[in-house]
Amino acid sequence: MLKAGVIGASGYTGAELLRIIALHPEVDLVLATANRYAGESIGSLYPSLAQAYTGSFESFDPVLAVEACDILFLGLPHGESMKVLPELAAAGKKIVDLSADFRLDDADEYKQWYGNAHTAPDYLGQAVYGLPEINRDEICETQITANPGCYSTCALIGLFPAAKAGLIGGTVVVDAKSGISGAGRQLTLGTHYPQVADSVEPYAVAGHRHLPEIVNELGKVAQGQTMNVVFTPHLVPMNRGILCTMYIPLKETMDAAHARRIYRETYADESFVHLLDADNYPQTKAVQGSNNCHIGIEVPAGSDILVVMAAIDNLVKGASGGAVQSMNLMCGLPEDMGLTSPGLFP
Repeated sequence: MLKAGVIGASGYTGAELLRIIALHPEVDLVLATANRYAGESIGSLYPSLAQAYTGSFESFDPVLAVEACDILFLGLPHGESMKVLPELAAAGKKIVDLSADFRLDDADEYKQWYGNAHTAPDYLGQAVYGLPEINRDEICETQITANPGCYSTCALIGLFPAAKAGLIGGTVVVDAKSGISGAGRQLTLGTHYPQVADSVEPYAVAGHRHLPEIVNELGKVAQGQTMNVVFTPHLVPMNRGILCTMYIPLKETMDAAHARRIYRETYADESFVHLLDADNYPQTKAVQGSNNCHIGIEVPAGSDILVVMAAIDNLVKGASGGAVQSMNLMCGLPEDMGLTSPGLFP
């Protein structure tokens, strides 16, 4: 059994990690840290986990983490993972970081988007961007995986086949909508129920932090072609889910059936990416609680625009499920182990 630790386990992604690990046949949770809740039982903070875990949150101790764990998940806020990762990595631990601290390759770009200087820039080149559908081989060989952002996961899975096949002929528009849990557990006015109920609101229109991930990773698979992306996220009054509708200018005219063949061939062997039949479009409700991504394809009549629609659960495929998927690869386990539960419906 792999001995796993979750450093920063009290947030929504941390709780989702604990839920998934509880169902994993080859992983045993031996450490869950949350300095703010140290000594408090996991079940008292998250009653949904009380049956799975009788222990308590602990304060973070790097020595204990190194001694107790084979694999470490960092569920810390942006700017905090970089403070603890070097010591853990130097001890030879395998690490999956769920923050943004190691997603970008360049320290200056990180500062531009996150506002603070990177204190562990040497590890930027060592961490592999953890989207298995694109970087599977590299994840299998790495010690450190940088888990993608939730929006980035959804958008990149939707755009990857088009970029790989050289279909993109201009600026891509990504219209994205996310549930409130994507904002995290910390209380804010912007996620207060009376603020968000019965309303849909765009935000970070001038530039969202997940945009550079999307542009950088698309550029790599498009063999250096410059990718121009307009990305507009929206906050939707639901708990979970992301829906990205992507408008892709085509270099050459094609119909939806042709585009669907390209996507079907690209994802033929993927466990978690499901291309829907013609005239069927993704629903966030259909992927809730699962590690799946549902994709729909359309080319409007008389148009040279490929419309790709993708839906994921932001806390599973967009965060903790994707992290466990990468962990499986890093540790030589079947990629889908512990992640095959279907979505919850209704």
